[in-house]
Amino acid sequence: MPESAPHTDTYSFLGPAGTFTEAALAQVPEAQGKPWRAVNNVGEALADVVSGRSVAAMIAIENSVDGGVSATQDALASVPGLRIIGEYLVPVNFVLVAPRGVTLDAVTVVTAHPVAYAQCHLWLDANLPEHGHLPASSNVAAAEALFESGQADAAIAPPGIDKRLDVDVLAENIGDNPNAMTRFVLVSRSTVIPPRTGADKTSLIVELPEDRSGALLDMLEQFSTRGVNLSLIESRPIGDALGRYRFVIDADGHIFDERVADALLGLRRSSPNVIFLGSYPRADKQPIEFFARYDDEVFLEARAWLDALIGEEPA
Repeated sequence: MPESAPHTDTYSFLGPAGTFTEAALAQVPEAQGKPWRAVNNVGEALADVVSGRSVAAMIAIENSVDGGVSATQDALASVPGLRIIGEYLVPVNFVLVAPRGVTLDAVTVVTAHPVAYAQCHLWLDANLPEHGHLPASSNVAAAEALFESGQADAAIAPPGIDKRLDVDVLAENIGDNPNAMTRFVLVSRSTVIPPRTGADKTSLIVELPEDRSGALLDMLEQFSTRGVNLSLIESRPIGDALGRYRFVIDADGHIFDERVADALLGLRRSSPNVIFLGSYPRADKQPIEFFARYDDEVFLEARAWLDALIGEEPA
């Protein structure tokens, strides 16, 4: 969906057209019928949101094979005022394509997005053991580069690319894991928190107060003592000194859940920097399971009990 002019309802995505990111954006009901803007990288997508050029941006944040997307995690940690308002899952697989007439035995350099390249390394090692890798900004851009730079003989691209470009498919299903899935998030400046559904996720970035024995355990105990499961925890260097890390965290539950809210209060007391990225419905719609002792009513009753003690008149 081409963009004709800046528009308050524009949605940004990693382009060009035909990427997995565009497929994720196609799952967003609110984006249908609105202008879509293809960008070259995560930084440009988030800059669109910050500047108001786009109402939201779709970006990849995690892959089931390759783990977290570090460029996205670092960008979310450094760009203030952003919130995740939804997540979307896209199955991913890849084909190897080349200009017409190029055969597999003639391939010496393969261009690919780094994440896609990492997900196909077993096939590449087995079938092109001496190949070189030329990074590309996206999976579709890799295929397009075959006709622009001339530096690569073949490209790793999404299935169906041969219907858009004049290429031959040299090999199909070259991904190392046929069940690979990429998780995308829709990021905006909105501070309106989506209502809780019972199948929610809360994303955070947390810095440790100091580099010492037990510091990470102290952070994790803020969740474990309140019955909050973590579906993702990854470390990223803060960048100001060796040994200084922040943690990207996905917690099961919603900030409106008392157990999650209480955990955030604990983090706020102990961490020098807690970035709340948002609470939003899980893409898989799986209800969050937890023990009854962590029900909202238990936390509320305990607070009411304490309030009553504080309010008692001395004898």
